[in-house]
Amino acid sequence: MTQIEVSFDEKTLREVLFGDKGVEVLLENVMNEMMEAELTEHIGAGPSEQTSGRRGYRNGHYQRELTTRVGTLELEVPRDREGIFQTELFLRYQRSEKALVLALMQMVLQGVSTRRVKEITTELCGREFSRQTVSNLTERLGEQVQAWAERPLEEEYPFLVADAMQIDVRRQGAVRSTTAMIVVGISEEGYREILGFKIALRETGESWKELFEDLKDRGLQNVEYAVSDAHEGLEKALRASFPGCIWNRCQAHFRRNVLDKTPPGYRDRMHELLDQMLEADSQQKAQQRLEQSAEELEEKAPAALDVLEGGLFEATAVLALPEKYRRRLRTSNMLERLIQEVRRREKVIRIFPNIGSAWRLVGALLAEKHEEWSTGRRYLTMDEFYEWREKQVKEPQKPADERHSESSNRTLQPA
Repeated sequence: MTQIEVSFDEKTLREVLFGDKGVEVLLENVMNEMMEAELTEHIGAGPSEQTSGRRGYRNGHYQRELTTRVGTLELEVPRDREGIFQTELFLRYQRSEKALVLALMQMVLQGVSTRRVKEITTELCGREFSRQTVSNLTERLGEQVQAWAERPLEEEYPFLVADAMQIDVRRQGAVRSTTAMIVVGISEEGYREILGFKIALRETGESWKELFEDLKDRGLQNVEYAVSDAHEGLEKALRASFPGCIWNRCQAHFRRNVLDKTPPGYRDRMHELLDQMLEADSQQKAQQRLEQSAEELEEKAPAALDVLEGGLFEATAVLALPEKYRRRLRTSNMLERLIQEVRRREKVIRIFPNIGSAWRLVGALLAEKHEEWSTGRRYLTMDEFYEWREKQVKEPQKPADERHSESSNRTLQPA
């Protein structure tokens, strides 16, 4: 059985990760190499190779387009002088296109073992990719992800969004839930950037602190505001790493927390009350609306009232910002959508064979999205924010550490 060694230079790898064509570039290279191997087998000799068993000679290439699920491929089909060589690849590919694409994606991201990749490609194509090909590709991909993940952060990022996703990784002899923690920043120019990520065994305050300290070592500074869910370790890590930072409890998560404690027959009414509180103009008005509803809630949904009293202040911290920034920064939905995109593509793998493969896949997908965000459309205009911040500095007020320490310990009480 012929074994194909496919080589990828740095330009090809960058096209796979960050170019417009993505995996199409990989697939073009693989299929071109496979057709060259078919012709070598057909004529009994490689390019410029002298053998006693040669049965013909090469005669250049012709271009052919092949429409696939990942896009239109531009292939270089080799010819022999006699004009009798015909590749069997196209027929095989049309039969098994989807499975082949998935197998190649798995190979690139090393989300499955080398042995399994070889089994899949052998079954589909009648040939196998060499272990060295997979190893080389994995090494180069890892180097690129690492370079991106360790890049200096040379701008200010006043706004942060943090969240985590769970993935399944085989470790310590079993499949175990593992955490991918992700931090997104809004730059001083108003662009979204993925600042960093970390694969951790569990989501703990210590693991979040390590990630935030790494971001600071790379240059992250002047963080004014952060939004996340109410994970206790995450909140404490944010406050410890960025003293004085305004922390907002994600309103989408907060709504779910309240509704989970609300009787089913009362949830429509609870939606109305939450809208009134969370869309208030100030924290004072939000508190007033809670107080006005407290008697009704005590009767209809006492458990939900406890959640509201314990978390409404943190869920409305965003009201300290100028109005134009509140809608986009009151939740972590932007990062939730990013996680859904990663999840959709991660499902191809399902179970990662080790931590390294999870790190490469998540890192490659985040690097791709970072490139799209940081060179695409501006997410926010920042002029009003800097005017607001300058005004805050000029106004006499309590030290930021003391001010935010009070807010973190406060619960809403009737006036």
